[in-house]
Amino acid sequence: MLSVTLSFFNKVLAQDLGNKCKALQQSGSQSVKLSRIFFLTPLERFMSRTSSRTSLSRFLIEQTRSHQTPAELRFLIEVVARACKMINHQVSKGALGGVLGSMGTENVQGEVQKKLDVLSNEILLEANEWGGHLAGMASEEMDNAYQIPGKYPKGSYLLVFDPLDGSSNIDVNVSVGTIFSVLRCPDRNGEEGDLGEEAFLQPGTEQVAAGYAIYGPQTMLVLTLGNGVKGFTLDTEMGSFILTNDDIRVPETTAEFAINMSNQRHWEAPVKRYVDELLQGKEGPLEKDYNMRWVAAMVADVHRILTRGGIFMYPRDSREPEKPGKLRLMYEANPMSFIIEQAGGVSTNGYQRIMDIQPESLHERVAVFLGSKEEVERVTGYHSE
Repeated sequence: MLSVTLSFFNKVLAQDLGNKCKALQQSGSQSVKLSRIFFLTPLERFMSRTSSRTSLSRFLIEQTRSHQTPAELRFLIEVVARACKMINHQVSKGALGGVLGSMGTENVQGEVQKKLDVLSNEILLEANEWGGHLAGMASEEMDNAYQIPGKYPKGSYLLVFDPLDGSSNIDVNVSVGTIFSVLRCPDRNGEEGDLGEEAFLQPGTEQVAAGYAIYGPQTMLVLTLGNGVKGFTLDTEMGSFILTNDDIRVPETTAEFAINMSNQRHWEAPVKRYVDELLQGKEGPLEKDYNMRWVAAMVADVHRILTRGGIFMYPRDSREPEKPGKLRLMYEANPMSFIIEQAGGVSTNGYQRIMDIQPESLHERVAVFLGSKEEVERVTGYHSE
């Protein structure tokens, strides 16, 4: 039955191409190139699509050739990207893959783990543990650092990640993502045994790469290696991330802000003052109307800011005064701050640059204000008054 259907389709296609050629001849067209587009073979069509495109692999190879990216780091980024494609595949299955809903367990932060949280974490661990590029890994979903199994070689980098940011949105089909950061492993001076937590406790300024994958209407990988921010879109037919944004920049000014307004009564005075001024619009001291956007997934809110500007805020909360914030410094704030700063934005905790903070624990939390320079500097200034 299938062969009959294909044969019929080919006959119809041939008739259609013939009619188009006759139309070209009757119009007096002399363009061979124009007529030839109707006769491209599948290989020619594939080559025409790919010849002018830069894949992630090609981009990283060119970075290595120019001595900007070590080969070991290049391989690591490619493996992370491959893992993100696997996570995207699982996310896209939704209920068909039986991956929605809760696991009935909690992570180290006391948050309920979704099935996809656990699956995404396993995908990243298994994809990266054997390549010989890493000395260790740390995940938001795990209490302690992950040790590279003894049967595999060890490398000179550390990988830190939030396997599925915004997982509370999974069941309602809203964009989620994976956030990652790469650090150099400190010299252990020949020391054997497990890698301690202290190896990971480096300020954000020590990051050599950071990025995120966002799983939405399109799947994108946004990456910085310390020389600007690049955006790659997943071509699902080719199975490759293709460079589509060569130099992402955050506008210095904005008229959009992102914050969870339901927590307003718990904010510190500088945040209340700033948001109140935003809400006053043209009649207020800022003399401009602002729109509020809130996805409740940091990766989605930051992606919007990278695309069209804005300020993202997740301030500390008086309900837990002992905690300096809600978001994780190592897994979320540092990599996103690196990306935002490389795109020309600013990121602070209200008092200081986030990437200057010296971490004291793997799961340390922090307040976050990041995005367009003018607005982040304004709200940071209010904290110092």
